[in-house]
Amino acid sequence: MRHYKKGRKLGTDSSHTKAIKRSLVAALFANDRIKTVEARAKEIRPDVDKIITWAKKGDLHSRRLAIAALNDQELVREIFEKVEQGMFADRKGGYTRILKLGNRKGDCSSIVIMELVTEPVHKKAAPKPAAKKTTAKKPAAKKPAAKKADSAKAAPAEKAEAKPAAKKAAPKKAAAKPKEAKAEK
Repeated sequence: MRHYKKGRKLGTDSSHTKAIKRSLVAALFANDRIKTVEARAKEIRPDVDKIITWAKKGDLHSRRLAIAALNDQELVREIFEKVEQGMFADRKGGYTRILKLGNRKGDCSSIVIMELVTEPVHKKAAPKPAAKKTTAKKPAAKKPAAKKADSAKAAPAEKAEAKPAAKKAAPKKAAAKPKEAKAEK
């Protein structure tokens, strides 16, 4: 059982998976765009978001956490400088984009381009308040006493319809018994 083993294995042991993720994140920050397998791209997305969130904080502890995650002090300095200049200032998350390219020829694995989103966020236009529609008032509802009288009339009619249906079902059962008697002989 895989208790406490969250995430994809990526076809390797845990130390190799960790190294793959670290190098892919470093390559993404160095080049702003990488081409990789879809499973790997989806696996590194939270790591990229976490590092950018640390860069937005900008304090010493966040910088040291990013250095520990990437193992490259110079790259972390570049990331923090870009964020200080306002690269992701208006975004609250979703710093990466995954574009599907299709399947690889050799093993048919899904290949994607993963890139950092650099476009500014466009806020949605505020919906215009809907104009009040004037509708004619509905006629007054019937009194509840009238409804009870209608339902009282309908109830005996339903009972009358139910009785003939029961009578029709009874002869069919009787007809079925003689066939069973023939089968026993």
